[in-house]
Amino acid sequence: MEVKEIELKGHIIDSFILPEVFDTIMDHGGEFEVIQFDIGKHKKDPSYARLLVKAGNRKDLDVILGELLKIGAKIPDIEELRLEKAPKDMTLPEGFYSTTNHRTYVLLDGEWIEVKNTEMDVAIVVDRENKQAFGKTFSDIKKGDLVVVGNTGIRVEPPERPRSYTIFDFMKSRVSSEKPTRSIVSQVAGEIREVKKRGKKVLAVAGPAVVHTGSAESLAALIREGFVDVLFAGNAIAVHDIEYQLYGTSLGLDLRSGRSTEGGHRNHLYSINEVKRAGSIENLVREGKVSGGIMYECIKKRIPFVLAGSIRDDGPLPEVITDVIDAQKEMRKNLEDVELVLMLSTMLHSIAVGNLLASSVKTICIDINPATVTKLSDRGTAQALGIVTDVGIFLPMLAEELIVQ
Repeated sequence: MEVKEIELKGHIIDSFILPEVFDTIMDHGGEFEVIQFDIGKHKKDPSYARLLVKAGNRKDLDVILGELLKIGAKIPDIEELRLEKAPKDMTLPEGFYSTTNHRTYVLLDGEWIEVKNTEMDVAIVVDRENKQAFGKTFSDIKKGDLVVVGNTGIRVEPPERPRSYTIFDFMKSRVSSEKPTRSIVSQVAGEIREVKKRGKKVLAVAGPAVVHTGSAESLAALIREGFVDVLFAGNAIAVHDIEYQLYGTSLGLDLRSGRSTEGGHRNHLYSINEVKRAGSIENLVREGKVSGGIMYECIKKRIPFVLAGSIRDDGPLPEVITDVIDAQKEMRKNLEDVELVLMLSTMLHSIAVGNLLASSVKTICIDINPATVTKLSDRGTAQALGIVTDVGIFLPMLAEELIVQ
């Protein structure tokens, strides 16, 4: 029997870290013994637990410890960080450590160093000379990079549950369609105001349903009034937004009457062609051919946007980044100072962006399909709160809450 001692500190009970530790040990065939358990006597007091983790062999114990470190457990008897060189570009040594999206530290020459650019499922590369550590994706790995391997010399600090009342405390179920919508929208608006007061940024990740449901004008108003600072989307929302501005349709459907228009199915292709003729969305706006909408407001307000391509895109528009790795890199560049993300009815973009976010970033996913939020959480964006509703209802209500008429 192989045994290792671990420690847990903080608000480990009401953040559900302790039961998660117990479940993780048992799910991997291990056993545990609680040696010490001190419960905080007041709401703001931290708790402390010390456990013996047991497994049949060292390999199984290492697997369990690796999972526990990701949850936030610490090994009191500090072991040295293990480093190996990357054998070639875009290739990692065997047994490399794969990160979570939580704040992470590595023990480098006796000093705990915070890992920069932490996100889910990247490797940690160490610059020993400058005593720095960075999260790096496969595509950024260079031959000879010093890569962290194994689970020793690593400390992970997951965010704790808020100690004051917020929507993130109120919606403990994480996904629900049973909450009072007006109340939730008001609380989301309050969170956005707090982020803006601190001088930080709000990111909107938007799908074409924003246009199809008639709520594009609401998102445009939020951009115009300074409540959205960055936009991530795909080719489709830009095309349909421009189509609506040029022809009053989205995928050929007249959004005012709700009826199909004769030949309207061609309007999105005509819209792409108009942008191509102008050379870019920005040129189309400057020529005065588009005078409103989401893309218009982004350009007028100089709001950075990243349009990531897809295999099913028509066109695509000139600003669309068709190389997905390049699109990821551009997204990462625009995440600085983002503290709150609104994911608006787009499953694939929500999951993709969720993979890039630190767990400290407040993430709210609005989608009529509850599976979107479930998949987002299952893929590691555990901080995401789900509001199961029609984005066409949510966005106008949010704009009404935030913008003083």
